[in-house]
Amino acid sequence: MPRIRGILCPNIVPFRQDGKINEEELRRIVSWLIGKGIHGLYPNGSTGEFARLSFEERIRVVEIVADENRGRVPILAGAAENNIDLVIQAARRYAELGIRAISVTGPYFFKVSAEGVEAYFREVARRSPLDILLYNIPQFANEIPVEVIRRLAADCPRIIGTKDSSRDMPRFLHSLNVLRKTREDFSILVGCEEILYPTLMMGGDGGTIASAGVIPEPIIKIYNDFQSGNHDECRRVQFKLLELIEAMLRAGNFPEGFRAGASLRGFHPGPSRQPMGEREKEFLGEMRERMACLLTECGFREAAEQCSRPTTSHVEAMLGRLRQKLP
Repeated sequence: MPRIRGILCPNIVPFRQDGKINEEELRRIVSWLIGKGIHGLYPNGSTGEFARLSFEERIRVVEIVADENRGRVPILAGAAENNIDLVIQAARRYAELGIRAISVTGPYFFKVSAEGVEAYFREVARRSPLDILLYNIPQFANEIPVEVIRRLAADCPRIIGTKDSSRDMPRFLHSLNVLRKTREDFSILVGCEEILYPTLMMGGDGGTIASAGVIPEPIIKIYNDFQSGNHDECRRVQFKLLELIEAMLRAGNFPEGFRAGASLRGFHPGPSRQPMGEREKEFLGEMRERMACLLTECGFREAAEQCSRPTTSHVEAMLGRLRQKLP
């Protein structure tokens, strides 16, 4: 099958007031992303808070996304579990749904040796009915060393790529240098939007980009402009988005900033599954207003009413509403 490339979106999971998954709103998010030109969907990523869902809920999220997608774009589904039997159980169900591949982190919570990490993935690759993308996120799970990835890529046809969310550009470059020599068809994706354009420049295949769930238009634009050789525009948009990306990352417990960003684009994320203290709620409110202003400055007028600080785009949006009311 073709190499996984482009921008894949690890979407948020909206909740109802009773705390259950808001299936209708999740469907609306999926169709909106596809309509915006996203290259692939990535349910049960970190932004989807898979660790705060039950195993049954994780399965249900992928069922909803696959049903709403109707085969329009490839789906990379998160199947990160410490228990290998559950990884395989999820993979079997996802295979029935037509999922392109599963994304699996290294084992988490318990500290595992590099040898143990490699043995874990070899067992998953031996038993999985679907292709596997190795998800390296050492902030939350055991690191998958580059040399381990190289050996797995060389020995396991089921392992077809890696996603690196380490925020370590030298490591990403080392991965590119080693893995391109090992297997030409191996996908190498980044999980950090702040370095999307630099990783494309060095030969990366794209990324699973959380902010694509809030601002898919400019994120996809960076990728498409890169493919067209419009590097000046890539640099301009990449730098333009840095402040907004930073605001979403800093706005309290991850991924609350991205959930707040989605609400500013007209969606209803619902209550968080992670309780927040009063000061955290207050800070999130402040950051949400900042994000509203930044979104307004980037031309997303639906956020203008949430921005109390006048901006050029904010003023234009207000003038537009006034014009509509004039006879």
